[in-house]
Amino acid sequence: MNVLEKFNEVPNYFSPKVIGEVNDTYIKIAKIKGEKVPWHAHPNEDEMFYILEGSLFFEIENDKNFTMTKGDFFIVKKGIRHRVSAAEECKIMLIENRTTEHTGDVISEITKTISEQQK
Repeated sequence: MNVLEKFNEVPNYFSPKVIGEVNDTYIKIAKIKGEKVPWHAHPNEDEMFYILEGSLFFEIENDKNFTMTKGDFFIVKKGIRHRVSAAEECKIMLIENRTTEHTGDVISEITKTISEQQK
């Protein structure tokens, strides 16, 4: 599988797509553009972000804000409130437990269920 070619199957921003599974972990891809991701946390799971193309602005509540670019990865520890945005299209890979909810403890207009992410 070519991961960048799989983005052809992701028509919408903020819509993660499961592209693989390793044990109890999903490998997901998503395109980010704009500022629609709400502040949220994943109470029981860590979440890994890996930047494939573009740049991603990362905000962590009560901590640091930073920009990630191609080749960077960051692990958000469980319970840490965060949100991401991108001025231009950014392609990311996420590594998450199968139980990780898209927008964690918050339901918003962009929230996708785990089953929606598997389509």
